[in-house]
Amino acid sequence: MPETLIGRVVRRQSWLDPVSDFVEKLVNNSYRVLGAPGAVLRNLMHGTLLLRHPLHPAVTDVPVGAWTVGVIADYVAHFTSRVPESAGDVALAVGLVVALLALITGYTDFVGTVGLERRFAIAHGLLMSIVVLVEAVSLGLRWWGSDGVHPLAVALSTVALLLLLLGAWLGGHVVFGIGWGVNHDAFLDGPEDWADAGPADAVPAHGMQAVTAGGMNVLLARQNGRICALSAICTHAGGPLHEGTLEGGVVTCPWHGSRFRLRDGRVIGGPATFDQPRLIVRDTDGRLEVKLAEPLHEP
Repeated sequence: MPETLIGRVVRRQSWLDPVSDFVEKLVNNSYRVLGAPGAVLRNLMHGTLLLRHPLHPAVTDVPVGAWTVGVIADYVAHFTSRVPESAGDVALAVGLVVALLALITGYTDFVGTVGLERRFAIAHGLLMSIVVLVEAVSLGLRWWGSDGVHPLAVALSTVALLLLLLGAWLGGHVVFGIGWGVNHDAFLDGPEDWADAGPADAVPAHGMQAVTAGGMNVLLARQNGRICALSAICTHAGGPLHEGTLEGGVVTCPWHGSRFRLRDGRVIGGPATFDQPRLIVRDTDGRLEVKLAEPLHEP
């Protein structure tokens, strides 16, 4: 598939790779130094806790909307008397406050990216950081500068809005073009009627086993004498859950450390925000059969 000009340019920026490494270490160390509260905060920033949906895209609409309205208000106030000059200042300030949260959540989600998505993601993050810096300078000029610098502040906000549109394209490409951060079980097909999953005695007393049942990769493991089944593909980035660890009824993905309850697939630790599809298990004369607890696609 032909690649866009922006895509070709970003793909060739190898200098972004060491920057990515530095940013990832900085983010990880920032959460690590906070100890246990840092782990909770990281889950909040991913959206794993409370929202149970990626938080970053949920907050980015606020600064985009506020700064767009702010620039429009700036020009309307300049050429007419229909809105006060302060309207653009207020919109800029509101967008700037929420944009700080957007930066934190975005860089938190950035950790763990690899390959092409990593280069596009850091380009998106750096560009958005520049936008926030330019908007902060514009706000400072508006609040503490003389009346004569207000046109310069408006010009900076206009440039920042144009950069914002480019940065938004990059962020959208990371998700919709490359597929980072989407639910990797969203397009799976699984057995909606009972499908054979092999002999019951093949499931180890400790640890996990991966089987194919009804065309679906299924993780089987025992908890308190009962065999449980989940999709073996991590919802976060498609990692093989059965190659991770199982401790205390919690499955930890080997790729990025997302944690899911074995009994029901509920995500309890990020970066994943979506639950694992759960399958019902029955033992028929020593043979296991599984089917999805809920259909993946039908209402």
